[in-house]
Amino acid sequence: MTIIAIISLILGILCGQFIFDANTISMFSNISDYALYILMFAVGISVGTNKQVFHKLKEYHIKILIIPIGIIIGSIIGGFVSAPILKMPLNESLSVSSGLGWYSLSGVLLTSLGGAELGTIGFLSNIMREILSFMTIPFVAKYFNKYTAIAPAGATSEDTTLPVIIKYTSADVAIMSVINGVICTAVVPLLINFFFNAF
Repeated sequence: MTIIAIISLILGILCGQFIFDANTISMFSNISDYALYILMFAVGISVGTNKQVFHKLKEYHIKILIIPIGIIIGSIIGGFVSAPILKMPLNESLSVSSGLGWYSLSGVLLTSLGGAELGTIGFLSNIMREILSFMTIPFVAKYFNKYTAIAPAGATSEDTTLPVIIKYTSADVAIMSVINGVICTAVVPLLINFFFNAF
């Protein structure tokens, strides 16, 4: 899936640069908003059909929030640190780091908020997070607490990186991973909008 996303991005860049005219590009920009709504609806369906998530929410209560809150805080700190290093406006850096690995949503949302350049940065940084997650999860699971292996994945811990988490941890961690992914996924659009407009 990650490879398909990268190929799609490269093809899009080539088409935008050499093939499509301004009217066609404008049409795709309008379509991307509707694609975003459909994506959010599909995520809602995915959450609603997973009965284990609601069972574990009842079992763990407020403690279930420790992992996603830690991931969100860590990602936001990364945005603060990156802004001066990259000489990037703080609101943009925080918005990009608030994607939590969900490249498809963050790319589209940041494009609509701050333009194509910011959207591309958001897309690339979040897809890089996902790629790095595949490489780091086995190491983190082996040398740290198994629940810590959820952290690199961020919002992707409920879908694309879940098979790796299952392979290197346990069933209990996998369920927590799904719950973490659901919570992170739910807050991504809120965080991106908040930080982009906050500064």
